[in-house]
Amino acid sequence: MSKAYNIAVIPGDGTGPEVIAEGIKVIKAVSQKYGFKIDLKYFNFGGEHYLETGEALPSGAVEELKKHDAIYLGAIGHPDVKPGVLEKGILLRLRFELDQYINLRPVKLYPGVECPLKDKGPEHIDFVVVRENTEGLYAGAGGVLKKGTPDEVAVQESINTRKGVERCVRYAFEYCKKRNKANKLTLCGKTNVLTFAFDLWERTFYEVAKEYPDIKADYAHVDAITMWFIKNPEWFDVIVTDNMFGDIITDLGAMIQGGMGIAAGGNINPQGVSMFEPIGGSAPKYKGRNTINPLAAICAGGMLLEHLDEAEAGKCVERAVMQVTANHIKSLAAGQMGYTTTEVGDLVVKYIIE
Repeated sequence: MSKAYNIAVIPGDGTGPEVIAEGIKVIKAVSQKYGFKIDLKYFNFGGEHYLETGEALPSGAVEELKKHDAIYLGAIGHPDVKPGVLEKGILLRLRFELDQYINLRPVKLYPGVECPLKDKGPEHIDFVVVRENTEGLYAGAGGVLKKGTPDEVAVQESINTRKGVERCVRYAFEYCKKRNKANKLTLCGKTNVLTFAFDLWERTFYEVAKEYPDIKADYAHVDAITMWFIKNPEWFDVIVTDNMFGDIITDLGAMIQGGMGIAAGGNINPQGVSMFEPIGGSAPKYKGRNTINPLAAICAGGMLLEHLDEAEAGKCVERAVMQVTANHIKSLAAGQMGYTTTEVGDLVVKYIIE
């Protein structure tokens, strides 16, 4: 009997449903090719639900999502909802309550995709950022005193625990070992200024490194990382860092791989339920036009399959996307691809079934 996977689908806001529809089209095609079954259950969490009910996530939503093998997310963000409400109420809440303590972001330039860096091609840009996803400044610790007065004080605390840091670092070493490319893991931090938090990160990093003698462990300040992403991206294999720095450098990574239209990521709980999504936002101005680029969502679907141990299926999706970028797409920008959203999905399916 073939394997069957239960996938929770959150199409989300704006163009989210459009790109997720193409991702589902691709996942169904590749599941037929490799002989496994996908059972989908849709959840309407997002801006429209919030505007109708006043709740970001309904009671029992997290427990319901825990029953699934993975979550496939479109995008969260609605122009009629105050910024931060949906992000905190849905995205951050799911990351924290499902303990998705790893944010995994491949940064890979595909053939045919224009890179903004001079003289850099696919052979130069192929690395992965492992970002701690549930601690740091995003833990929400802090407060405000005398708000709205000249004496106002705002405190935002970065929470870093040995447990949280070590499990992230260990995941990064294991991922680097499995990737088996350059076998190099770089810790990105700011030890010269953030002397408490990154002393913990650095000590933990080099202690764990002793258990991986075949992996070269090195360190770079975050400001240096941003420079080297632009000047020498080929220096990097796997990078591990905290929540905030990871958030920043992965957006830079998305730009050097061609933009948000191709960037995908995963929020990973290795022992629980993980969630996969395109990195770009909901892009509400393109909603309903059938012009948005679905490749990031399709790549996120490929990552989802690899996470479910359907590695060959996931790699097949990536190969098909690479064929599309190399042979068809004029630009990753919405409305400039030379194809509609649905036509791009059809092209990926075409290369899968060939």
